[in-house]
Amino acid sequence: MRLFGTAILASAMCLAACACDRVAEPLPADPHPLTTVASAPTTAPARCIKAWGAKPSREPFVAGFVAPDCPDKPDPNDPATPPPPKGPLRTATVSFPDAAGTPSLTVEVADDGLARQRGLMLRRSMPENRGMIFVFADERRDHEFWMHNTCIPLDMMFIDKDGTIVGIEENVPTMNDNTYSCGCSSTFVLEANAGWSRKHGVTPGQKAKFDGI
Repeated sequence: MRLFGTAILASAMCLAACACDRVAEPLPADPHPLTTVASAPTTAPARCIKAWGAKPSREPFVAGFVAPDCPDKPDPNDPATPPPPKGPLRTATVSFPDAAGTPSLTVEVADDGLARQRGLMLRRSMPENRGMIFVFADERRDHEFWMHNTCIPLDMMFIDKDGTIVGIEENVPTMNDNTYSCGCSSTFVLEANAGWSRKHGVTPGQKAKFDGI
C-alpha cells in the first residue's frame, strides 16, 4: 500500500512539473474576412419631400380664371406647342386616402411624348374634379414643368413611384416659360385646377392611389 501511494505521489509530482514546462498556445488569429459581417445601418435615409408652408406661396386665382393673353389657336411657327392628340386621351382615377373624405380626380393620362408635350396647353377651362397626369415610367427624376401657352392656373403634384406626394407647386401662373419643380425625384406629375390641393386637404407626404394608370 505504501509503494502504491508513493507511486501515485510521484506521478502527480511529475504531471505538475510537466505542466509548469508547457508553453502557452498562441491566441487565434483574426476571424477570416469571409466570416465578418458588416453591421447594418440603424436608420433609413431621409425621404425627399418638399414641405408646404402655412399658406400658399403664390396668391390663389379666382375660380374660372383664364389668361387674357390666351391665344385662340396654336401658332404654327411655335414648335413648343404641338397639335392636340388625334383622339381623346384615356382617363383614370387618382384618389387621396390620407385626406379627409378621400377626394379624387378623374384624370387624362399623358403617357407618351406628344401628349406630355402638349399637356393642357390652350385649354380655357377644366371641371373642378378633373386633371391630367403625366406618366414617366422610365424617367424617375426631378421633373421640371412650364406653363407655355397654358391658359388656366394649375396645381402641380409631383408623385413618386410608390404613390408618395413629394411636392406640390400650387397656383402656378399662366402663360409663362419659367420652369417649376419640387427638387425631389418623381415618376408622375398631376395637374389640377389651382387651389384644388389645399382646398381638399391634399399635402406633400400623403399618398396617392391610382386606378387605371
